[in-house]
Amino acid sequence: MSMYMFHKIVSIGALDDHILYAQFEDGVIKSYDVKQLFPKYPSFQQFLTEPDLFSKVHVDTGGYGIVWNEYLDLDSNEIWYNGRTEDSLFSHLLSFSAATSRWSLESSTLRKAIVYGKLIPGRDCCKYGKQWVVTTHAMIREYGQPAHMATESSCSAESGTEYNKP
Repeated sequence: MSMYMFHKIVSIGALDDHILYAQFEDGVIKSYDVKQLFPKYPSFQQFLTEPDLFSKVHVDTGGYGIVWNEYLDLDSNEIWYNGRTEDSLFSHLLSFSAATSRWSLESSTLRKAIVYGKLIPGRDCCKYGKQWVVTTHAMIREYGQPAHMATESSCSAESGTEYNKP
């Protein structure tokens, strides 16, 4: 058993050449080259014989893995620890619900912060339709570093994946 944090995926995309593009709950975006799994786990070579299968990837219930079918899945921490962090315009944006969860705040705290002028719309946050987003920078400025809760667990038994932590 080792101590490490589970990293929750909120969205996943399949790019050309067997590259995944994953956005995590904390706003971090990682790219992951699935081809590195081909020699170690032959079941992933199915993407070579069935190219359409790769694009059918979706986030598993709960966000702690991704799934293609009942036989092919991948743990979110494999992508987190062995993927490449991407710098994107969206990398530092969080939904209000993700931000309040990460900073252990009440759900109304950020809406009140706008009313009281702590968070400035257009600079620190923005509303898209019914969804508010906030920058990680504004959250750290107003509330400090988020509390990270480590969870005791072991590597994924389903995929047999080992993590190469930096």
